Amino acid sequence: MDYQLAIDDIHLNFGGLQALSGVSTGVKKGEIFSIIGPNGAGKTCLLNCINSFYKPKKGAIKLEGRDITRLPPYRIPKLGIARTFQNVELFSHMSVLDNIRLGSHIHMTSGFLSGGIYFGKCRKEEMNLRRQIEEEIIDLLEIEQIRKSIVYSLPYGLQKRVELARALAMRPKILLLDEPATGMNLEETEDIARFILDINDEWGVTIVLIEHDMGVVMDISDRVCVLDFGIKIAEGPPKEIRHNEQVIKAYLGEKDLTLSRLG
Repeated sequence: MDYQLAIDDIHLNFGGLQALSGVSTGVKKGEIFSIIGPNGAGKTCLLNCINSFYKPKKGAIKLEGRDITRLPPYRIPKLGIARTFQNVELFSHMSVLDNIRLGSHIHMTSGFLSGGIYFGKCRKEEMNLRRQIEEEIIDLLEIEQIRKSIVYSLPYGLQKRVELARALAMRPKILLLDEPATGMNLEETEDIARFILDINDEWGVTIVLIEHDMGVVMDISDRVCVLDFGIKIAEGPPKEIRHNEQVIKAYLGEKDLTLSRLG
């Protein structure tokens, strides 16, 4: 099967701790692919391997057939993979707009020298990027009213939305979302789920999602991969995963309960 992102036999350990043990899976172009599992299952470790933050002891990660396993982390965004984090990672004393614009810098082709000689070219690039940010990303995520606000003054839910906007400014092919709904109330969670669907549908961005809210996972995912103690124990459509006894046992320790009771 042709995967846009292929993960093959990944092993990752920290000293004597085995974080990932032979994890193999793949993400198809244009799908919403969720990775779930109990705390400590290795979900974020897997994203960190995709980002090249961690280097696996064994195995390979390929983007559109290209092996990216050993590339330095700064190369990954330029290849089309963007990321948000469990904890908000923004420049809190900068404005919303300035934080978002930082994501666009990977697409600037005018360097320092050429920018000094050809100011007009650099200025045109900046204006085009600004137009893209203001007309597309800010409108999509409905943050027009806070575009000039300083990040630290915003509530947590809006800060998470700003982080998502910055990732979109990188114009990714694949967007890695690490618990985007964590800490949000019901209304904020519904909003973020809607935005994820819009990004996937309107922009054609492939989504790799880690999320503990089973309601969100089961409602928006095309396929779900389940990890437990660094091992993949199940993979398939949400309906199959919901009733998989091994998955239920990993979450609840009992076979007579359904996963739907977690949502």
